[in-house]
Amino acid sequence: MSARVPLSSGFVNGDVSFWYRDSGVPAPGPRLDGDLQADVAIVGAGYTGLWTAYYLKRARPSLRVVLLEQEFAGFGASGRNGGWLTGDLPGSHERYGADARRMQREMYTSIDEVIAVCEKESIDCDLVKGGVVNVARTPAQAARLRESVASARAWGIEEPDLRLVGPADRIRVNGALAASWSPHCARIQPAKLAQGLARVVRELGVPIYERTPVTEIAPHRAVTPYGTVTAGHVIRATEGFTARLRGLRRQWLPMNSSMIVTEPLPPSFWDEVGWRDAELLGDLAHYYMYAQRTADDRIAFGGRGRPYLYGSRIDARGHTHEWTVEALWSLLTDFFPAARSASIAHAWSGVLGVPRDWCSTVHVDPATGLGWAGGYTGHGVTTTNLAGRTLRDLILGEETELTTLPWVGREVRRWEPEPLRWLGVHTMYRLYRMADHREHTMPRTSVLARFADLITGH
Repeated sequence: MSARVPLSSGFVNGDVSFWYRDSGVPAPGPRLDGDLQADVAIVGAGYTGLWTAYYLKRARPSLRVVLLEQEFAGFGASGRNGGWLTGDLPGSHERYGADARRMQREMYTSIDEVIAVCEKESIDCDLVKGGVVNVARTPAQAARLRESVASARAWGIEEPDLRLVGPADRIRVNGALAASWSPHCARIQPAKLAQGLARVVRELGVPIYERTPVTEIAPHRAVTPYGTVTAGHVIRATEGFTARLRGLRRQWLPMNSSMIVTEPLPPSFWDEVGWRDAELLGDLAHYYMYAQRTADDRIAFGGRGRPYLYGSRIDARGHTHEWTVEALWSLLTDFFPAARSASIAHAWSGVLGVPRDWCSTVHVDPATGLGWAGGYTGHGVTTTNLAGRTLRDLILGEETELTTLPWVGREVRRWEPEPLRWLGVHTMYRLYRMADHREHTMPRTSVLARFADLITGH
């Protein structure tokens, strides 16, 4: 690692994520041992699978629901994300159409639903609803920020839900020219939420078969090396790991995101930057960042590293390349020069699922029993809860407000074959980096960024 990046004496790279640092990575539970019959088999024990199992068992306690997980519950993005329980729509208002307003409201409602479940089920995940601040640090970013608020107004998002604020009103970010604030975001500790949900689901009588990779999903069947689960419904809840399943390599792109976390920072730092509460922090750069103030006064800071590996490969252990750690540290200390006296305690990476049109979907086919939810494009902490409740209603055959939301049953074309996939993604992010650099001296969004959007359909 470069000498420019101060690492703590106990620095760790990978090992799933920092969020397991205190508790330790959980020992996986028992494998599936032979063939099994169930009403619902859920593949993947991340947030989507856990929420779906939770709501199904709460609605119909007699249902035989099983979870199949290749590692342990919370191993993937659910145990590695930035801890943003955000109301941001997991896709485009324009692509979701007129009903996007209703879906946006359901996203806001989902935040409070997660809070209510955590209180009811005694899940302690450092949850604080402190809202989210987005800052603009160049004139072009400031123009985009104002445009985004104006666009939100056109889609029915009013002042109490999102508004412009002074650039130093809540968090003093170096070089900030403009800022917005929304109350619709809460901080969580991701691994604590995943492990808490897993505990509750098990208490409800749902077995989680860990160390049980699913090699094939077919109508009414989930095939593993240790037995086949036959079920009325088989639900795919594999998000960024979907590309590993037979026939689904081009379904969703496994996009990489990386994080670093500092050692705890002193009260003088928080006083200097004005970050007094648990607000989440983002920006309007194309190569964007995201951050939280953790419960023990660290900064957890994330962004894009190596965005995509050829052939949709996945580095499952979370190791982060040196240049990514250096880039994240450089950006963190540019945002907060007072953090330069700190050191990095942990770095890690994970993958999220990206559909070809960058909009999430949820679906259940009554004829085959096959269903899925995912493609959250980085907004999965909240969206998985909405997905779990929607899958519950679809599986039970109930027509509700949730089953008529615009993401239900959407058809999305697959990503291009290699090498076009790799070239497209890497070209996109190279153009975004170049656009961010150029926009330091430009009043409006660089044409390079618009070209990158055109290439990938962002």
